[in-house]
Amino acid sequence: MKSIKQEVNDFLHRSLDSHVRIAVTGLSRAGKTAFITSLVNQLLHTSTHNQLPLLSATRDKRVIGAKREPQTNMMVPRFAYDEAMGQLHAEQPNWPEPTRDVSEIRLAIKYKPTRKTKKLLGSTATLHFDIIDYPGEWLLDLPLLDMDFEQWCNSQFSALSGQRLELAKPWLEALDSFDLSAEVNEVELQAVAQIYTDYLHACKAAGLHWVQPGRFVLPGELEGAPVLQFFPVRFNAEEKTARTSNLAMLKARYQEYQNKVVKAFYKHHFATFDRQIVLVDCLQPLNAGYESFMDMRAALEQLMHSFRYGRSSMLKRLFAPRIDKVLFAATKADHVTPEQHTNLVSLLQQMVHPAWQTASFENIEMSCISMASIQATKTGFIANGDQSIPAIQGTDVNDAPLTVYPGEVPRKLPSSDYWKHKGFEFTAFKPMPSHQDEPLPHIRMDKALEYLLGDKLK
Repeated sequence: MKSIKQEVNDFLHRSLDSHVRIAVTGLSRAGKTAFITSLVNQLLHTSTHNQLPLLSATRDKRVIGAKREPQTNMMVPRFAYDEAMGQLHAEQPNWPEPTRDVSEIRLAIKYKPTRKTKKLLGSTATLHFDIIDYPGEWLLDLPLLDMDFEQWCNSQFSALSGQRLELAKPWLEALDSFDLSAEVNEVELQAVAQIYTDYLHACKAAGLHWVQPGRFVLPGELEGAPVLQFFPVRFNAEEKTARTSNLAMLKARYQEYQNKVVKAFYKHHFATFDRQIVLVDCLQPLNAGYESFMDMRAALEQLMHSFRYGRSSMLKRLFAPRIDKVLFAATKADHVTPEQHTNLVSLLQQMVHPAWQTASFENIEMSCISMASIQATKTGFIANGDQSIPAIQGTDVNDAPLTVYPGEVPRKLPSSDYWKHKGFEFTAFKPMPSHQDEPLPHIRMDKALEYLLGDKLK
């Protein structure tokens, strides 16, 4: 049996910042998988390379090393880190495959503590932390936890304007001939649900981000299940309908989706996080148009309401964890020239302002940065007569070498007129070649790590 002293030491090791869960949040194509891959790669190289000067623990030579650990949740697949690195180190480097299901990875960092409470336990300490990867589409379902079927239906119909209304026409036409009060017809329900799913896919393809339910466009193991076969309808909630009607079945499936899919996903993966990084791709919406840009902003605002915020103490971390730090990061900073990074951060601050207000009300720490998890371009200049213009150089998605000045990033939220002038042209690049025995090139990953983990490594 363990002595009382051993029991106390074990408790202190568990509670004194020895374990942290980080929520890597972002919509589809924001770069979550690339961020996690780079985070793991950077930390695994801390004992042999000085690639993280802005992470104070590595700058002060207090990090001894890092390693991967077996995950504690044996029901969740491991994050495909080795497969991602294989794609990045291929002869023709490619970005890691997008996430299609939940996965997890756990790391341990051994370091020399500076806090007296940790020094009492020994000359070294270990920080264990878990990171969850998941499809960005699934994140869009979290707001459903606070809406009944009628509220959700109303929210979907109120969003129908502009491009979204045009894309919804086939689904709206199908609703015209759909009888809510008729006896349940599962074949008809499935057919209309498919039309609604096609509408969500069309929204996503058009650059719109608020597609809900998110599992409809990336169902995972639930593909073909009746729980994914419902859709918004217009109905009078005060009118009574038979328990065997189409409307009753739609309500039942929505409630089942809430409880068995969304609530379970939130409970198992998000309710226990105490740090959060929100990855935002501000550049792609600048290409897609005003509707896409504002749609992403609205989606981010809604998502931030779904997380639990509040200052963490030792007891709170043990019994009721809360997110106490949030970092907003504008990804793909390597796709613009360096002097535009300040504008990119300013634009991000404008874009997440409503979400920032949600979090700041809880009196937690927040910050904004621009970063590139895995660098895809080099910076330089191109000649334009007697002038030199800043430029980026890389390989585009068609494997063609390209040197380009992408334009100026707006400092504030652009008006709809901005897209008439095409002041910015986003180009997608492939990752730069890298060596297997060296950490991946990045921009400000160390700054992100310092914000998320710096105080835990003291």
